[in-house]
Amino acid sequence: MSDGGFVQLPDGSVVVALGLPHPVAPGRSVRVLVHAVNRPRALTRVRNLGLRAVYLRGNAAPPTPDEISAVLHHPDGIVWRHRPSEAADSWRPIRHLLRRPA
Repeated sequence: MSDGGFVQLPDGSVVVALGLPHPVAPGRSVRVLVHAVNRPRALTRVRNLGLRAVYLRGNAAPPTPDEISAVLHHPDGIVWRHRPSEAADSWRPIRHLLRRPA
């Protein structure tokens, strides 16, 4: 289960923020942001990437305005960064999270 939240934008789309365990590094967590038409579609996008146990219950940790800007300006509409984030930690494309180390 993940913690997170969502914000509905003026055009009707949503930005969903999820706190998830890191898929490659046990014990670490990441914050994933997804831009989609609606909440179910946002969760489906994350599940289709292989992160199967993703649910959004409540709105305890909605995305901040800076996070919304980050995901809206990314061409894929889905980004992540380590949590808790450090000052120099920037948003990364989701393909970098799912890449398996050699």
